[in-house]
Order: sequence, then structure tokens, then C-alpha cells
Amino acid sequence: MRFSYAESMTDPSYYPALARAAEEAGYDSMIVPDSICYPMHSDSVYPFNPDGSREFLEDKPFLEPFSLIPALGAVTSRLRFTTFVLKLPVRDPVLTAKQATSTAVLTGGRLVLGVGVSPWREDYEILGIDWAGRGRRMDEAIAILRGLAAGGYFEYHGTVFDLPPVKIAPVPAAPIPVLIGGHSDAALRRAARVGDGWMHGGGDPADLPGLLEKLARFRREEGTGNRPFEIHVISADAYTPDGVRRLADQGVTDLIVGFRWPYVIGPDPEPLETKLTNLRRYATTIITKSR
Repeated sequence: MRFSYAESMTDPSYYPALARAAEEAGYDSMIVPDSICYPMHSDSVYPFNPDGSREFLEDKPFLEPFSLIPALGAVTSRLRFTTFVLKLPVRDPVLTAKQATSTAVLTGGRLVLGVGVSPWREDYEILGIDWAGRGRRMDEAIAILRGLAAGGYFEYHGTVFDLPPVKIAPVPAAPIPVLIGGHSDAALRRAARVGDGWMHGGGDPADLPGLLEKLARFRREEGTGNRPFEIHVISADAYTPDGVRRLADQGVTDLIVGFRWPYVIGPDPEPLETKLTNLRRYATTIITKSR
């Protein structure tokens, strides 16, 4: 089992110290969220908050992932950095490929791209992207990103994107893992078909076993059941050794853990020292006993 430390919407100056401490304590990855802007008016419902509200996001500090990750990579040597999740369909895939490959090179291959379609229709409207075509954009963007990241000339002729032969340099020595986020059948099927893994977004704990069963079925149907595959999960079971073993028995490979309730309005009141104490305590009580 691997362990990912999640901390977001906090003082940006905390991140270097938290990344160093997470690496020293034995975590395998650090989660980096993606949020582009906050619309004044919105009808969207946040799917993973208990009441669906979005107000807790207003004025929260979200650093751009491809800016933050190289900075954290510079103060660490082993820790992976996983975007959770990059809103891929609202981004230009060639520019995203350039940002991702540069970030992977700068961090020595420690970038993991968690990608999703975004629950916010407003993201698409603000950036002039068709909401109805988000699934097709997602599939084609993944194909373009992987093609360009492999090195050499790459061209693509799809329904949404038409790309003449181009190449980018440098590219990382190994492929960038692409994990698919989302709980819908379409997201689970996409993860099974083209993903290197799946990222669970939280929500009702009672839903997780069904999601894992459906994901396994889709992988069998897509003929990808024997391919290496990461499953990143948020679960209350992650906070006890017995719970970690139960999740491992269900095929979970990575646990995402955090130590404060994020769905609160206003700035994060927790000081850096408290965050450091909490992440170290978990490493001592859970990580060291689960390996």
C-alpha cells in the first residue's frame, strides 16, 4: 500500500515544509488540486460535499499545479506529486502536454496526472468550451498528451482536435501515469479503457465497494484487467491498520489521507506546526505498521 498526503486551500507558504516533512515521514505522494477560478454566480452542485454547496471554495488559495509541483520537486527527491484532478477538457492539450512534460522532467519523473472532466459547467462556459462535448475532448486530449510525451513527431486527427506533425522537447524518460477521476459510469469506463489508474473523489463511504466492483467489471470487459493499474481512494478505513488491510484486500493501491475537514467557509485556521504534527503522527501510527 502507498500513501498520499493531501493538504489544500491553505497558506501557500506552507507547501515546501509540508512536502519535505511528508517525504521524510515516509509518504509516497503529495496531492495537488486544480481550480482555475471561482464564478460569482453558479448553479453547479459540488458532488463530494455532503450538502453540495460550493461556498467553501470562495477565496481559497489554489496554486496552478504546473507552477507548484516543480517548486516542491526542488525541495524533495523521492516524493511523487499527483494532480487531483486536473480539469483536462477545458485546457488546450498541446499546451498541457508541454507543461506536463516540463514538470515531469524537472521533478525527475515524479509527476502523476490525475485528470477529470470537472463538475463545474461554469469552467467550460468561462473558457469558451462546449460542455456537451467534454467526454470526447477528454479522450482526445489524453491521446494527444500521451503521443507528444512519448517524443518524436506526433500528429492527431480526431473529432475535436486536428494536430499536424509536431514534437516537443524535452520529454521524460518514462511515460507520465494518467489516472482518471470521477464516479460516473463514463469516468469508470474511461479509467478502465485508457487510464493507468482511477482516483476516488470521496463522498458517501457506502458507495465505495460498488464503485470498485464496477471498475473491476469494466476492466474485464475492456480487456485491461491484467494491466498495471493504480487505485487511489479516500476512506475512513485509511486511519486504522485493520482498515488499511481491508482496502488492500479490495485492490486499493494508494490511500489519500488528510487531517482536517476542508468544507468550511473562510481561511484555514490551522497553523503549520499542527499540520506537521498530524502528518508525522499518521506516519508513525499507520504507515510504519502497514509495511
